[in-house]
Amino acid sequence: MPVKLVEGDSQNIKLTTPEDYQMADAMVKIRCRELGRGHARMGIGFDIHHLVDGQPLMLGGVTVPFDRGLKGHSDADVVLHALCDALLGAVGAGDIGEQFPDTDPAYKGIASMTLLDRTVAIVRECGFEPSNVDVTVVAQAPKLSQFKVEMCKNIASCLEINPGAVSVKATTA
Repeated sequence: MPVKLVEGDSQNIKLTTPEDYQMADAMVKIRCRELGRGHARMGIGFDIHHLVDGQPLMLGGVTVPFDRGLKGHSDADVVLHALCDALLGAVGAGDIGEQFPDTDPAYKGIASMTLLDRTVAIVRECGFEPSNVDVTVVAQAPKLSQFKVEMCKNIASCLEINPGAVSVKATTA
């Protein structure tokens, strides 16, 4: 057959012989050690939005009955935004503003559960799996105790982890 020259990449190796596969396996193991895979990774997230009239209050993917909601480009769910930031930070993938900028009309009014779903995809693309999360909501009102179990279920479902591995706490300042 005629020979054809194409541009390549030094990391795009040809796997033909058993030795090639052994070399590729060794390279993957080295890369995983460099990235810290197999070790616990932790991130910290924080988010805050203004309360405004005429907006639903979304927290942890739950519509919480209240006379005001949070102002934001998306649905402004601070619980899920903080969680996205923590997950992205844990894998070195920036923050929610970098991944889903509020200057992009595609994210106008988007459900934060969708942003969390996309964040989990980024985490997995980086070679990691969420194992447990802990979130604290600081708010004077409303009382959130009756909504925390549903928030945990929503988050656990999106992260594909056991609801017992999700903690949502609420406190006042």
